[in-house]
Amino acid sequence: MKVDAGLQDPHRLRLAFRGGLDLASTARLAPGRVQGNLVILPGAYAQDFAAYCRANPKPCPLLGVSQRGNPYFPDLGRDLDIRTDIARYRVWRDGRLAAEPTDILDLWTDDMVAFVLGCSYSFEQALVEAGIRLKHWERGENSPYYVTSVDTVPAGPFRGKLMVSMRAIRQSEVEKATAITARYPTVHGAPIHVGDPSAIGIADLERPAGGQPMAVEAGEVPVFWACGVTPELAIANARLPLSITHKPGAMVVTDLFNRSLEK
Repeated sequence: MKVDAGLQDPHRLRLAFRGGLDLASTARLAPGRVQGNLVILPGAYAQDFAAYCRANPKPCPLLGVSQRGNPYFPDLGRDLDIRTDIARYRVWRDGRLAAEPTDILDLWTDDMVAFVLGCSYSFEQALVEAGIRLKHWERGENSPYYVTSVDTVPAGPFRGKLMVSMRAIRQSEVEKATAITARYPTVHGAPIHVGDPSAIGIADLERPAGGQPMAVEAGEVPVFWACGVTPELAIANARLPLSITHKPGAMVVTDLFNRSLEK
C-alpha cells in the first residue's frame, strides 16, 4: 500500500495506524525518526524481562518502559498509545502465536507493562545516508533474520538463542558499515559477526526464520547484526499465559530523531 506523503510525520502515521492503516513494513517511513520493537507483558514478569534486556543489550536495547497499566509513552512520542498506534501486533498465549490483530484494546489491562526496544531501521537509515547499498530497501522488503546457535543470557523465565538480521554488504564497505552502526548502541550497534554464517549456526542463508531471503553476490559479504526479534524466542520459551509483541516489520514509530541516539 502506498503511503501518503503527509504520513511521513510520525504522529500522523501513528494516528493512521490507530485508524486502521495496515502496512507490512514501516521501513523508510518517518525518515530520520527512531523506530522500535515492542514487548508487552503482565506486570509480574516485567522485572525479569528488564533484567533479560540488561543482560542482552545487543538484541534487546531498551529505549523505554511504560508505567504499569499506562499505555502512553510521552517520552517517545506525542499521544503515543501503545495499544493502537502500530500496524500489527502479535499475541502469544502459553508461548504460542495466537493472533495478529491491528489493535490490543481488548487485551490491555491495568497490570500490563510495555517495553520499546531499539530497531535496526534506525541504523539502516544511517547506512543509506552514508551511501551504503541495502538491497532490501531498494526492493521494499524486510531484511532476512535467522536463529543462531548463540545462547542469550537468561533472566527468570526468559532464555533462548540469539537471532540476527543479515545484510549483504560490499566487501569494501564492511569496515565503514561497522563503524557507522557502532555509533548507535541503542539500536543494536555494531555487527556481531561478519562472514561464514555456519560459524554462528546458520546452515542456509536461503531459509531465514523471517524477512525475505537475500543473495550474497560476488564482492559482497554477509554481515549479521543482533535482531530485535530475539525476545519472541525468549517469550515463547517462557510460555507466559499472555504476552504481546509487534509483528516483525510493523514497528513503533517514535518522535525521537535517529541522530539523538548517536554516540
